[in-house]
Amino acid sequence: MADIFDVIADATRRELLQHLLDASLRGDNGTGELSVSELVDRMDATQPTVSKHLKVLRDHGLVAFRRESQVLWYRIADPRAERLLGTLHELYCQD
Repeated sequence: MADIFDVIADATRRELLQHLLDASLRGDNGTGELSVSELVDRMDATQPTVSKHLKVLRDHGLVAFRRESQVLWYRIADPRAERLLGTLHELYCQD
């Protein structure tokens, strides 16, 4: 299994985590969750690509999902992931 730093080294996975973190902070849909289609709409990636990267994040416990009919809703699963993303954002996204 890949090291957590290998997992978040991928730009697509970092972007997915950032969108989910933003949703968590805003409380999108009242739950802080985003559907796969919402994530695809926010990114420059196809649905299969987004799903593949979400599976990696899920396998490493960074995100969780719930199924509602045919829709998968994703959220940040581990509060440590939120802290890690916040720290990375502060380090690398300062003006």
